Formats: sequence, structure tokens, C-alpha cells
Amino acid sequence: MNGKRKILIIGILITIAVALGGIVFYYWYENTYYVSTDDARVSADLVNVTPQISGKLLELNVEDGDVVTKNQILARQEMNNLPDSSIDQSLVRAPINGIVVKKQGTIGELWSTGQTLVTLIDPNKLYITANIEETKLGKIRANETVDITIDQYDSQKFTGKIKSIGEVTNSALSLLPSTSGTFTKVVQRIPIKIELDHFDNKMLPGTNAVIKIHVK
Repeated sequence: MNGKRKILIIGILITIAVALGGIVFYYWYENTYYVSTDDARVSADLVNVTPQISGKLLELNVEDGDVVTKNQILARQEMNNLPDSSIDQSLVRAPINGIVVKKQGTIGELWSTGQTLVTLIDPNKLYITANIEETKLGKIRANETVDITIDQYDSQKFTGKIKSIGEVTNSALSLLPSTSGTFTKVVQRIPIKIELDHFDNKMLPGTNAVIKIHVK
């Protein structure tokens, strides 16, 4: 009986040792061959459409989600004292082919030059932005392959390549610098831009993603 118990105990110990060895090997392999983060999201360049003149908004021809083409008339303003030859200045046109992601104007409101009336994105130029810890920055290079999982698409996998690596930490760009006399060291994060190889232009900017960069 004691012999069987010893064999059982030895078997359990071997199983535990193998399991622990597997866990150690897994983390060693992941940390050696990949840099991963879940601090990532789908992004797009926002294009703000602003009026050329100040005046009352007479027409607004788009809604959130509408597809527009370059030079399409999105809105029209009151011309006030402008001559008829300047009618084009009262028209607000789309500067790109894209999708309306935010309409901010309401007919009858007074809008001035520089105010954002409509915000567009180009759905064919989406990319991934991720923030990498400074301690891992030395491992990554531009053009390295990236595996991407996007929450919107559950378990579907995407691939891409590092397009650029930021030249400054996120904290250095903060508009609210710390004024406290107490210093606490924290790991800084540097933004990187990842170009997607193939993607569905129905992806929503701002949705979360997880990335894994191949570093070896």
C-alpha cells in the first residue's frame, strides 16, 4: 500500500513539475518572441468640415452614418451681404470621400469659420493605434508583423505591420501636467501605428483591439 502511495505522490509531483515547466516555458516564449498589449484600438484620421463664412445655417443635407463623396454639398449658409458671385463660399462641401461620423449643426443656428459642422472619416484608411511600454520599446522595429484581434469581431484574426513608432510618450503630450511635489515612477507608454493588411471597412473607430508583435 505504501509503495502505491509513493508512486501516486511521485506521479502527482511529476505532473505539477511538468505543468509549472510548461507555464514557465510559455511565458518565456511569449516574452522572447512577441510583444503584446491590450492597450490598442481601431483608429481613423478625423476630418473636420468647417464653413468658409459666418452665417445662419439654411440647409444641412447629411446625417450620422451617411456616405459622402468629395466636393459633395453638405450644407448651405445664409450669404448675408455677399455678392451673388460669391455663392460658392456659402456652400459647405466634403473635402474627401468618406462617412459622416458626427453631425453637429442644426438648421437655423449661426455658424462661424473654424467651427466644426461635420466630422468625416475615410473608412478605407483605418489603422490600429497601440501603446507600448517603454521597457519593451527596444524590441520592436517598423515593418514587423503584427497579429490583431478586434473585440468587434470576436475571435477573428487580422494581420498588419508596424507603420511608425512614436517619438514621444503619451504623458509628455498630456495637457494636464502634474503639479504635485510627490514623485511616483510609472512605466511610460509610447504610441505606435499599425497598418492593417486586409480589413472590413465596417470596422468602428474606437473599438478595442489586442495586438501581438512578432519580434523574432
